[in-house]
Amino acid sequence: MQQPSPSRGRLCGASGEPKAKPDALLFAATLASDRSGNPARFSPPFAKYRSAQKGNFGHSKKLQRGRQLDPSRRSIESQEFDAALRHKIVGQEEGIRALVDLYQVFCAGMCPQGRPVGNLLFLGPTGSGKTRIVEAAAEILFGNPRAVIKVDCAEFQHSHEIAKLIGSPPGYLGHRETPPLITQEALAQYHTEKLKLSFLLFDEIEKASDALWQLLLGILDKATLTLGDNRRVDLSATMIFFTSNLGGGEITELMTGGMGFVQPADKREDKLDSNVERTATEAAKRKFSPEFMNRLDKVVVFHPLRPEQLEQILEIELGMVQQRVLETARGQFLFRVAPQAREYLLREGTDLKYGARHLKRAIERHIVYPLANLLATEQVRLGDMLCIDWDPSKGRLIFQKEGEVVVLPVAAPQPQVAAQAAAASNGSAAEIPCTAVAHEA
Repeated sequence: MQQPSPSRGRLCGASGEPKAKPDALLFAATLASDRSGNPARFSPPFAKYRSAQKGNFGHSKKLQRGRQLDPSRRSIESQEFDAALRHKIVGQEEGIRALVDLYQVFCAGMCPQGRPVGNLLFLGPTGSGKTRIVEAAAEILFGNPRAVIKVDCAEFQHSHEIAKLIGSPPGYLGHRETPPLITQEALAQYHTEKLKLSFLLFDEIEKASDALWQLLLGILDKATLTLGDNRRVDLSATMIFFTSNLGGGEITELMTGGMGFVQPADKREDKLDSNVERTATEAAKRKFSPEFMNRLDKVVVFHPLRPEQLEQILEIELGMVQQRVLETARGQFLFRVAPQAREYLLREGTDLKYGARHLKRAIERHIVYPLANLLATEQVRLGDMLCIDWDPSKGRLIFQKEGEVVVLPVAAPQPQVAAQAAAASNGSAAEIPCTAVAHEA
């Protein structure tokens, strides 16, 4: 008597009826080869499970069709990256969204085969945060804002200078003596076990020679670069960024009124933003070849900063100054900036042509330099609490010691803690960082 095969015994019960098919095999009925009219629909290994699928897949398919999915949901890692990026970058929603989208695609493993993770071109006036957003993303993901291979395109204005990027070819002077800037080791320098991603930044790409643009065509399309010694570099796990100030002069002319960041009453804000985007995009199309523009995944236009955005940047910059104070070896103290002093810094640091960099220079000139003098002359010591206010009679900032609190640092201060210490603007004492042990002197 013929014995039933072991495989039939596993799929059928004692009565010979088909058992419920395992969930791992339900996907077979959704394949194109399983559709009616296809002669190959009974091809192994799915043919022997055909009878078992008929009684179980119908109900499962109804449940799957009735369940609505949410493609706008993001993973926890992507949400954390988005939140951390918004703490560092102000007023550039489109740039943040473009970076987060690429990061989500990379985490999901849906990157295009044989191409970089993403090719982004950042346009906009100077001081709007184009380079800063890349450094901020590197700081969040790798813990170091310099975890970026940065190519200053002003150094590649002549075609022969490309040897500094890929190395000299055989037969030329300096072969094997000029180390290339872009190598596989340099790309993998900041890789971790969980995140094997690299950032490559071409800063001010409009200043480079045409030879560099031609070299970039193969990188953007095939994610490969051949060095001078014929080694190949794989950039399939790399985000490539380009920054450019093209159209900055025209954008500056569009912004009128007040200190340059206040919009005129006869221009709506949405209309002004669309004009800025159109001006920058048209300037890029006039400068770059269609082959180059066609290989970009997205062109992001950074808008000029507005007064409320400059106030947020002021808070961030003051927090970074407080962090620098807490990390100094000569003395560690806390300071707060009164509201009138903040208004003075905003007046001094607001300029249409120079963006947020002008505000940063004003903070260095009016806050950092006087604090350095106080430290060098030992007028402030470890644990002091300072108040920086505006004196209208003297027309300058004044520095007063409010109290003496001993601050003993135990661990490296976090940026958000330092920002909280510098953000006390209502006249109350600043909060002592949680990474320090404090007691009254």
